[in-house]
Amino acid sequence: MRFTPEFLDEIKNRVNVSDVVGRRVRLKKQGREWRGLSPFNAEKTPSFYVNDAKMAWFDFSSGRNGNIFDFVMATDGLSFPEAVEALAGEAGLDLPKATAESVERDKKRTGLVEVMELAAQFFEAVLKGSHGGRGRDYVASRAIAPAVQAEFRLGYAPGERYALRDHLAGKGASVEVMCEAGLLNHGEGIAVPYDKFRDRVIFPIQDRSGRVIAFGGRALEKDVPAKYLNSPETPLFHKGHLLYNHHRARKAAQDRGAVVSVEGYIDVIAMHAAGFPNVVAGLGTALTIEQCELLWRMSPEPILCFDGDGAGRRAAAKALDTALPAITPEKTLRFAFLPDGQDPDDLAKSGGGGAIGAVLAGAKPLVEVLWSRETEATTLDTPERRAGLKHRLGELAKQIGDETLRRYYQQELYGRLDALTGGPRRGGNPGGGPGGGRAPQAGGGRPTSPFAPPGRPRFGSPPPLRGYRGSAPAQLSAGLARGPEAAGPGFKRRELEILTIVMNHPALLDHHAEGLSELAFEAPELGALRDRMVELLSEHVLDHETFKAALDLRGSGDLRRRVQALAERAPLWSTGPAAAPEDAELSLLQAMALHRKARDLHRDLQDARDALAREPSEGRWAELQAIQAHLATLEGTEAMVEGYGTLSGHRASGD
Repeated sequence: MRFTPEFLDEIKNRVNVSDVVGRRVRLKKQGREWRGLSPFNAEKTPSFYVNDAKMAWFDFSSGRNGNIFDFVMATDGLSFPEAVEALAGEAGLDLPKATAESVERDKKRTGLVEVMELAAQFFEAVLKGSHGGRGRDYVASRAIAPAVQAEFRLGYAPGERYALRDHLAGKGASVEVMCEAGLLNHGEGIAVPYDKFRDRVIFPIQDRSGRVIAFGGRALEKDVPAKYLNSPETPLFHKGHLLYNHHRARKAAQDRGAVVSVEGYIDVIAMHAAGFPNVVAGLGTALTIEQCELLWRMSPEPILCFDGDGAGRRAAAKALDTALPAITPEKTLRFAFLPDGQDPDDLAKSGGGGAIGAVLAGAKPLVEVLWSRETEATTLDTPERRAGLKHRLGELAKQIGDETLRRYYQQELYGRLDALTGGPRRGGNPGGGPGGGRAPQAGGGRPTSPFAPPGRPRFGSPPPLRGYRGSAPAQLSAGLARGPEAAGPGFKRRELEILTIVMNHPALLDHHAEGLSELAFEAPELGALRDRMVELLSEHVLDHETFKAALDLRGSGDLRRRVQALAERAPLWSTGPAAAPEDAELSLLQAMALHRKARDLHRDLQDARDALAREPSEGRWAELQAIQAHLATLEGTEAMVEGYGTLSGHRASGD
């Protein structure tokens, strides 16, 4: 059976190479690639790599490489048709039937590709010729260099009604093929089909293989109904499933580890010329989930870049709603907003690549844009309005398909709501929501947002706290202040101990990376160090010296040494590399549990202070004292941990 290139490409676009290979090879993430042991040679050091963006695998031990079809053929002993059949089923595609109709359809499709290429050549020639003056004037006004014009194959459609039709007819193309390719206006009430694109600068639209499959045309007359006109849907062109400049941006996105999506053809060209070749654009419609999947194949966190006006903000909101159900820990979006009144072309002309880079560097995570959209247009001056916001946030979080990420979004959004409204909490979310911590913004207010109307008043903070029967708030005891929470300027002792245990016993990451990742560290530097340590899980480093060297290579050497030095001032014996693995693991589990409990108690302590300030009473005072006593007990529990050591014979005293 003969399979068309389009059918094979569709399978490859629907099925990740890592998913196919992962059934045979244990893969671990390494940067933008996956790594594992060769399925073709016995080896101890992994030399087998998978790259989903390139849709390929590479086995350096045997010198073999290929695509998903090659891998299935090599490992399952299947023929090429059998491999295609197996993978088509996984992709949810029916095998094409070799009928007379399908043969005719393939021929017609080939004819459509050929006629589109002829049309592109015609438009290019007209732009350069004696009838292309209007087009050249427009291109010159946008400061598009001749080399860039040639790379993007820009053209010009003359104003005559039959110029393209007659040219293609002279090349042997039938009117029926031209109509099916979307090049002619035809149908009821049109006796003689005529050119669809007239007096327009032409932007060829190419598929992932670089073949011209459609056109976009920019009108040069001011009063035409459509400033931009795209080809209609055809057997070749489905605009919601494609991205402009995709075939050029794929390699650049792989090299740079990022892809940027903008709103228009000129924006793509301007950014490409300014030094950002990893840029694509939609095709005249709001972002679709199919386009999101194409972006995620190029980068786990594509940047969507929008104009700073109202239309840009509305487009960002639609894109957010489209992507929200499909995001996972491995694929999400970031949003960059241009200065109001400017598009990427304007910015490139006024500030060059540096100005564009600054905008992209300030891209906001999806959760930030979601939060801003929901809060900046909302007044929160009554319990009903605050409850309404909480309900909306909860419903939005429920849309996320990935269970773990959905839970973290609920925690983040409810925590932000607590910080914004100053609402009382005890050991959980307001109203019994599913988890979450506080996330106050710098300065105590809400973040700057592209959705914020100018001059809008913000919901105020509660009045200053006052203690019961006096102006000074309740304080922790001196013992607590000297206890496990204090370990030098800016760092908590318990956080240092957790990181030191893992640095000296990196094998613990195999079972405790997820729990470690979920800890909220008070010091941002320690949180960043923790993240780098978790990233090393994919390296499967078991030796503590090699692990520390790997951290140093990643730029964490100074902080790593500082952490160890601070931890050694009040050492917990089981943090050291000489401790038995069982002792180190138990100490790590104990430290993480105490860390989570301490943060909960400190949050409860602040809630008790707030309640006491609002409603002074003996009951409130007793509640606050009980929490302080619990914190003191927690300190004592940690002191007991330092004396533990029966598994390896060590004790805190150094015996």
